Amino acid sequence: MNSDKITKGVLQSVSFIILLLAGGMFYSLVEGSIPAFREFGPGFIVSGEWNPRSGEEEYGALPFIAGTLITSVLALIISLPLSFSASLFLGEYYRGTRMAKILGSMVDLLAGIPSIVYGLWGFYVLRPFLIELGVPNQGFGVFTAGIILAIMIIPFATSLSTEIISMVPVELKEAAYSLGATRSEVAFNVIVPSARSGIIAGYILAFGRALGETMAVTMLIGNANIIPNGLFSTGNTMASLIANQFGEAGGLKLSALIAIGLLLFVITGIINAMGKFIIKKMD
Repeated sequence: MNSDKITKGVLQSVSFIILLLAGGMFYSLVEGSIPAFREFGPGFIVSGEWNPRSGEEEYGALPFIAGTLITSVLALIISLPLSFSASLFLGEYYRGTRMAKILGSMVDLLAGIPSIVYGLWGFYVLRPFLIELGVPNQGFGVFTAGIILAIMIIPFATSLSTEIISMVPVELKEAAYSLGATRSEVAFNVIVPSARSGIIAGYILAFGRALGETMAVTMLIGNANIIPNGLFSTGNTMASLIANQFGEAGGLKLSALIAIGLLLFVITGIINAMGKFIIKKMD
């Protein structure tokens, strides 16, 4: 009984520490962003200006919010069919086979590769390839960044979805087979509906990773402080802007960058909350 109380106390303490850390991060971001919001008001969020010139300073977050959402949504759209097919292949069709174990290990390895490595590969391999295909802006832009983000989150989403699919009870599948269902009918009428909440949760986590990705996007998006006017336009994301300009920033510009970090924090929280709501509705 005493050990149960100790375990409960330790778990509660750790949970409380995590909440304190999250609250401390949020408080620090709010405090640091106050000068920017005091200067520009709520219009900071919807303004497309970014002028760091002394005496004419004007900052707005809209170009970077747009760049972040466009690249992340594009990455999710590209990764969905690929990662879902791979997870169904590994978690059901070839489950337990040697091929599935080898491919599963490779997927886990790819999921753990640092983003800078993906960025280097994208810069020296993907960008020249896209230039050969006729992609404008010297291969830099939202489209290129979206592709590299998709390549990054495919292993992550595949690994999570494979685990969820493999956890579907065998009894459900056997019952369907006993009624004469085919392999594909079992996959799409039994396995996917049973695992859909977990699969969606995996894609939400993958989307969250894409939202906050920094180095790989910074190397490929073009780093232009403008609202992208198309998939082949250059742009900037919230994370790439902070990575590029935070080290040399001061005064009002530093506060504006912190405010953008706060907005990224809030957007990620909203997306996670929406994901949980959708999952709850689907259960």
